[in-house]
Amino acid sequence: MAFISFLIPCFVIAPDLAFSCQNTDDFVGATSLGDIVIGGLFAVHGEMLHPEEYPIKPVIQNCAGFEIQNFLQTLAMIHAIEMINNSTLLSGVTLGYEIYDTCAEVTKAMASALRFLSKFNSSEDVVEFKCNYSNYIPRIKAVTGASYSEVSMAVSRLLALQLIPQVSPASSAEILSDKIRFPSFFRTIPSDFHQTRAMAHLICESGWNWIGVIATDDDNGRFALESFGVQAMANNVCIAFKEMLPAYLSDSTFHTKVDHIIENIVKETKVNVIVVFMRQLHVLKLFKKAIERNVNKIWIASDNWSAAVKISTIPNIRQLGTIVGFGFKSGDVSTFQDFLRNLREKPTDNNKFLQEYIMLLSVCAHLEYHDFQMCISSQSQDDLLQQVENKHQIWRDDFLNANIEPGFIHSTILAVYAIAHAIKRQCKDRNCKDPSAFTPWELLEELKKVTVVDDDKEIKFDSNGDMSTGYDVLLWKEIDGRMEIITMAEYDPEKGDFIFEDEEKKKEFLDLKKVQSTCSQHCRPGQMKKVTESPHTCCYECVYCPENHYSNKTDMDYCYQCNNKTYWAPVNSTTCYRKTIHFLAWTDWFAIFLLLLSTFGVVLVLSISVIFTKNVNTPVVKASGGLTVCYIILFSHFLIFLSTVFFIDEPTEFKCKTRQALFGISFTLCISCILIKSLKILLAFSFDPKLQNFLKCVYKPIPTVVTCTGIQVIICTFWLIFRTPFVKQNFSIPRAIILECNEGSIVAFGIMLGYIAALAFICFIFAFKGRKLPENYNEAKFITFGMLIYFIAWIVFIPVYATTFGKYLPAVEIIVVLISNYGILCCTFLPKCYIIIYKQETNTKSAFLKMIYSYSSKSASSVAVSQISLDSKSSSSRATVSDSCKSEKNSVNGNCHFQVPGQALMKGKDLSKNTARTTARKRLSSI
Repeated sequence: MAFISFLIPCFVIAPDLAFSCQNTDDFVGATSLGDIVIGGLFAVHGEMLHPEEYPIKPVIQNCAGFEIQNFLQTLAMIHAIEMINNSTLLSGVTLGYEIYDTCAEVTKAMASALRFLSKFNSSEDVVEFKCNYSNYIPRIKAVTGASYSEVSMAVSRLLALQLIPQVSPASSAEILSDKIRFPSFFRTIPSDFHQTRAMAHLICESGWNWIGVIATDDDNGRFALESFGVQAMANNVCIAFKEMLPAYLSDSTFHTKVDHIIENIVKETKVNVIVVFMRQLHVLKLFKKAIERNVNKIWIASDNWSAAVKISTIPNIRQLGTIVGFGFKSGDVSTFQDFLRNLREKPTDNNKFLQEYIMLLSVCAHLEYHDFQMCISSQSQDDLLQQVENKHQIWRDDFLNANIEPGFIHSTILAVYAIAHAIKRQCKDRNCKDPSAFTPWELLEELKKVTVVDDDKEIKFDSNGDMSTGYDVLLWKEIDGRMEIITMAEYDPEKGDFIFEDEEKKKEFLDLKKVQSTCSQHCRPGQMKKVTESPHTCCYECVYCPENHYSNKTDMDYCYQCNNKTYWAPVNSTTCYRKTIHFLAWTDWFAIFLLLLSTFGVVLVLSISVIFTKNVNTPVVKASGGLTVCYIILFSHFLIFLSTVFFIDEPTEFKCKTRQALFGISFTLCISCILIKSLKILLAFSFDPKLQNFLKCVYKPIPTVVTCTGIQVIICTFWLIFRTPFVKQNFSIPRAIILECNEGSIVAFGIMLGYIAALAFICFIFAFKGRKLPENYNEAKFITFGMLIYFIAWIVFIPVYATTFGKYLPAVEIIVVLISNYGILCCTFLPKCYIIIYKQETNTKSAFLKMIYSYSSKSASSVAVSQISLDSKSSSSRATVSDSCKSEKNSVNGNCHFQVPGQALMKGKDLSKNTARTTARKRLSSI
């Protein structure tokens, strides 16, 4: 197969310097031979030196800013490989390594990756171009690194050409989980998705919603900022400002940007929490400026610098406020610490990083701890070579151990062991001492299935190539005058929650809530947010929940409505309350008063019954229609008083149906009986012949009563069948439910009352015509008064009933029932009872005969006088009277008499006393 070969160039910049690149082997930072070689990419230096603002020639420059932490990661990789080679894990197969310094630059990392792709055992480091790399054997089988996500993205795309497995212990960008774009990328740490979610969760739990974010202007910073923005929005956290620092410290605008960010932080007084996604050197520069300006905030650190000793040892770091960070889950690194203690005994020939570190120790040995760190980080390779002359070699045993960031060290060792376990699976049936025994893409397939035991837990890569090992929540705490980084809690990505070791750590976590970082004050329960003109949802006003709405949590966007009509809530309420059920209860004072009136009415009815029963044979009782009629009328009054009981207490279906029907039928029965009495009285004392004839035809007591009452029974029956009354809940009062009876049909209710009114009106007419009865028997007059009371009561009732609501609505109906019932009862029976008890001398047969005789005599005389006047004016009238006399065939003592039906009149000069007495007896008997 045809192919094109690429040579890996070595750009020579200073032949006389030890760090210059004269051939490709000089490009390697640390190397060791082995049957299977693993590549390593670490940013041992923080930046590349650029003599010009922009590169003019394709020359890879030397680097500056020795990064202790990344140097420790290279040592951790070497330590892990040595441990594997000294164990039985690979059964005699040894691992080698080639570790390169990326200087945190994509360009230099790509140059290293090109060498990884070069063909195995090629003297000129040739990278062959092929259409199919299935059988291609590169110089390395897998890669550990890189330190930064931006570098890993570039390198991973290049390594994906041959599907060389890449396992990073530090690159956490969420985009690297995309297996379409990065098919050969793995990492032994969680994705930034979990870190940003954990940060947002911490911020939300602490009650902060107005924060600032600062990030490095590179791929990792931008992706972290984007991911955090999504998580912050999901947790109702607003970002007051977003600031980006140039990715390279050599950028001419770097310090100007730092000053601008500090000014913005100082200006935003409400922002007391700032999230920082930056590299360690960037944070170092920012914090030094912040200390100068006395900035005091809560800083939330990303995994890049959350455990950085070089930052925690900055003088006056405590002035910055509180620092809380998220670091990768740490493990047991005691063996690595032992490795570091013995490091000075290790040969340095194959490890240029170690050589440079030893030189740095010699140059910076005279400085204090923090200055010593800064000295190491600030030396360029060129300057170091000039200063190291005439310096004695000095070793500081504690320095490296003091700078260990356990999370990074643990994830680096884990990455090497994951590759080793994949190699073990690959070497089961192959001779892996032969480098061509398997290809990298075959190792990639085994790596996907690898399970590594860590701290007695089995962990493996998920479908995205990530290990969800979790995070340590770190707190920077001053102890004995030194800033210590302690583990406050653990964050479980699967559960999405914090796990505390003890109550003291939890208390430290809760103490963070004392700091306020909000755009607006928290809205208390009972309030809701009202959005202002600010584009941020976290800037709002707090307003009270309206009536019948509530909020039971802090900072609610809206108030909940009470879920149904049976609950209510006042303004500014935190809960809904069940509405009070109101009805006219037995215990209500007004109900008791009405019941006493009804009871008195019943007692009155019974008393009248007893009085009439004892005086059953007296003329007054007989004149009232007899005991039977009186009992029927009194019984109907009793039922009317009884019906008022059904208007009181909690309404039920039975009560609603019974009360109106009982009242309507009872009242109709009462009015019907009184109507018959009115007819009978009018019939007995009427002198009008035409009226007499009409009354005789109409006066049929039993059929009349049955018919009148029966019509009302039919009305009520149809009402109860087709539109029956029912119990209704009235919600017109905000805080109460009125239980009341709905009449079902207002029309039916009106017909029932209208029918009673019609009967009462007829009764009133008849009674009114008989109002001029004998003085001691003036029942018609009292019936008239009773009907007038009834009409007045019900006319007043209609508007009052229509405009009244609430639990006292039934009381209105009870009152009108009692008034009308008392009015008719008293007008009908009390005058008779008065005669029976106090006028006993008039309650005799002789007294009644005398009274009727006197009334008849006066009535007859009046008629006679009227008749004589007519005779003197018209002979025809006299003839008519004469004929009338003949027709009547009544003649006494030679004088002419005529008789109007039911009455006897005598025309002439004198009225016969015998005839008057006879007429009185007939009237008494008819009554």
